[in-house]
Amino acid sequence: MELRAEEVLTLAARVLSEERLQHTLFVADHAVNLAKHHGLDQIKARCAGLAHDLAKELPIKDQLDLARRWNLLYCPEDEQSPYVLHGRLAAYWLEHYYKVDDPDILAAIANHTLGRAGMSRLEMLIYSADLTESSRDFPKVDKLRQSLYDDLEKGTLACVEHTLIYLRENNRSIHPLTELTYEDLQRRIKVGT
Repeated sequence: MELRAEEVLTLAARVLSEERLQHTLFVADHAVNLAKHHGLDQIKARCAGLAHDLAKELPIKDQLDLARRWNLLYCPEDEQSPYVLHGRLAAYWLEHYYKVDDPDILAAIANHTLGRAGMSRLEMLIYSADLTESSRDFPKVDKLRQSLYDDLEKGTLACVEHTLIYLRENNRSIHPLTELTYEDLQRRIKVGT
């Protein structure tokens, strides 16, 4: 089934708090602007942006239970840091219960928190739009936003690097998928692929 932005917005409005819905709308708008700038599908960008946090506000215990039931736990760190599971859960939910069959949209939703090696341009866009949407206000966010317009791949690398620095400075664990994302983007930029 083709995902339509109006349907995703209706679903998001039903399941998200007002604050989370506002963030979702900002991500979707930012994603559309980046997609337009980089010649990517704006409808896919809007849909993925609207859907990325659909499972975010489920209680953590429920997220873990669903991830176990749906075989979405990929490594021990997933159980140790279950707040990273909501993207996978939302993608699974859309694919299996709403019959969404666009693999690029589903991957962008599933991987928006940790990234992954080999991310598509839409995946990079949603990962980065989530971090840099217009209500985000942290040092150097404007620089990150500009870097995404200058070069999506290098901008995404800068976003991943920002996340790694933040996690280290706050003595938080770093998920191995985020480390792999960082290494993969560095390699891709160096090799030019």
